[in-house]
Amino acid sequence: MSISHRLQLAAVMTAAALLYLAHSLLRFRNFEAKGYDLGIFDQAVRQYSLLKAPIVPIKGEDFHLLGDHFHPIIAAFAPLYWIWDDPRVLNIGMIALLVSTALPVYLVVRGWFSHLPALLAAVALLLFWPFQALVNWDFHEIAFGVPLVAWVIWAIERRRMWLAVGLGAVLLLVREDMGVTLIALSLVFALKRAWLPALVTAALGVFGYWFAVELVIPHFSAAGEFGYWEFTALGPSAGAAIIFLLTQPWNAVVILFDHPTKVGLWALHFLPLLLLPLASPYAILGAPILLSRLFNDRANVWSVIYQYDAILAPIFLLAGFDVARRIIARWPRLRPLAVGLPGTVIAVGLVGTLAFPGVFPLQRTVTADNWTMGERALAHQQVTDAVPDGVCVEAADTAVPHLVDRTSVGLNGTTDEDALTWIIIDDTVEELGGSNPLSPEEAFVRAERLGFEPVIEDAEGLWLMHRASAVDSAAASDCAEYLRR
Repeated sequence: MSISHRLQLAAVMTAAALLYLAHSLLRFRNFEAKGYDLGIFDQAVRQYSLLKAPIVPIKGEDFHLLGDHFHPIIAAFAPLYWIWDDPRVLNIGMIALLVSTALPVYLVVRGWFSHLPALLAAVALLLFWPFQALVNWDFHEIAFGVPLVAWVIWAIERRRMWLAVGLGAVLLLVREDMGVTLIALSLVFALKRAWLPALVTAALGVFGYWFAVELVIPHFSAAGEFGYWEFTALGPSAGAAIIFLLTQPWNAVVILFDHPTKVGLWALHFLPLLLLPLASPYAILGAPILLSRLFNDRANVWSVIYQYDAILAPIFLLAGFDVARRIIARWPRLRPLAVGLPGTVIAVGLVGTLAFPGVFPLQRTVTADNWTMGERALAHQQVTDAVPDGVCVEAADTAVPHLVDRTSVGLNGTTDEDALTWIIIDDTVEELGGSNPLSPEEAFVRAERLGFEPVIEDAEGLWLMHRASAVDSAAASDCAEYLRR
């Protein structure tokens, strides 16, 4: 790579990083970042940085986060808190992961074509909606998997199969379902006739999934089991689902397209890529992640506004280029496809970023829609500033990230009532967040029952409530200890 090419790629990555960072920091300043998920991961990684177990009050009293999902890789960000003790350090770290993915994508496409298609591929990736959705989500463990899968494809294309196996094994630390992704990777190896790496990777995938779901998560879970089997359309258990998929594949296909939101997800992934990824073996690598969402019972995970799609973006983009190179090899007159493919994605990204904030949320930053603090953000600032350090507090989802660095904070209804001394209630929402969310009305009744009095009333819908002392002084002192080394 020449110095000129390196500078061009660096300019693209730097521009994306600055845009992502501006959007992320503006979300935090405007109180748009939420306890789910920025607050949750801040509490977990902050505890790792204190060399403690990842106990997360936002999820519940004494809630160990490894009993929810298996993502020990997030501990890699713990040293960042020794540099800057602030939840926004997670935003910065995640942005670095996302932007770094442009490098393996560039290298793979350059190996297939030349500098210009590769540079356009990097631009397309960084502008596309899945990355925007993850930046807008503030933080999620899936961000660690995004560059990893791109480097896996790079290693395969360099015929460095054992390096690809090693990188795939690291994916097991990202999330428990990455074990299934490794099984898909083993199929890619098999299609490349790398038989031994295929066998080893399949074994790692099966073992990794079993280890996370059957051993680690049940050990740390209060319920003693993995709580995320949400595929009842396929069957009541994993075994029943496998039988259904093998014996009724036609009905399984119907489930993948049985709702307009699902059709929209298919379209947004594959139409900008001209449907080309569907003909590449690399699409197999993304299949478990995409299909697990579409088979899921929860309608919200079918949507394009969540974090789940970011790991699919480099997979499907490179899969599209993989098919494009094969088409061009057979019909050389179609060589403009090498530029046209990323050009289409870039065009969609530009139009979306300027006009469709629902799918391309960076639109709000690009158009200066979020550059000033509104009255509600100022009210949030007033309310959170009034909460003292070292206390147990329950807060509105949007207030939580501004309290995690100096209090033991949970959502309404998640904290030991005997230790609680401060409550923030948001009466503008239907539910106050969490796995068993209270309504504002229920939260007010509970606050009155516990003897709380209003300190700040109806500040743009926010209420700050306080009682003079906790029922259990020992439990209240634990709140101050939560953030101490």
